[in-house]
Amino acid sequence: MGLKYEEKAYDELLDWQRKIRKRGNKFGRMSKNVQNKLNAMIPEKVHQVFSEAVKGMVQSVLSGSNLVFKKTFPEMFTLEEKEEKIKEQLDKYRKTATIEGAGTGAGGLLLGLADFPLLLSIKLKFLYDVARIYQYDLKNLEERIFLLMVFQLAFSSDEKRIETLNIIENWDTEKKRLTDLDWKRFQQEYRDYIDIVKMLQLVPGIGAAVGAYANYKLLDRLGETAIYAYRMRYFNQLKNIKAY
Repeated sequence: MGLKYEEKAYDELLDWQRKIRKRGNKFGRMSKNVQNKLNAMIPEKVHQVFSEAVKGMVQSVLSGSNLVFKKTFPEMFTLEEKEEKIKEQLDKYRKTATIEGAGTGAGGLLLGLADFPLLLSIKLKFLYDVARIYQYDLKNLEERIFLLMVFQLAFSSDEKRIETLNIIENWDTEKKRLTDLDWKRFQQEYRDYIDIVKMLQLVPGIGAAVGAYANYKLLDRLGETAIYAYRMRYFNQLKNIKAY
């Protein structure tokens, strides 16, 4: 079963990579023009809240100031075991994000804005769990930067996603030159990706429904991206072992 799972997982990974590159070539420029128009419609206060929240998240990850975990994960040896555990954790965090999005979405502007940093925290905790399931040491800066690369791969423009995908595909060489992160570019990409969703969440009457659905889908996207990103590392390591 393990070998069949890995063969299927590898084929799925190749299909996913092709889809990212194909979509980027076809839709990237058009979607960016639409997003620029949407940005102009959103109040500056909302932009500021988003920017500060992302800045805080990036700085906490780079500094490692929030690396406190109440539980550990047992060592899992097969790809199937690891991905099953990741899906379990994703289900837990997705439910939390959905409930939180519905509650803040129903609370008007202030609570709607509060959803943004709360959702970032949920996403970050999920990514920390993924790294720990793979037994990567988050005390190493390069592992924390990798988490931010996964985040960026999930929530960026098509052009930036292709660039980030290339970095993750060649992580063993790319990590040597990545000692920091341009948080302003990082937050701009993330903000652009979810602006329209968060703007709708602030609209009275529909905010709760939008918040719940949006948070569910955003966690879903992050979960899929994390699985494939760490799957890339898994297969690259296998290739290195066989080459050696």
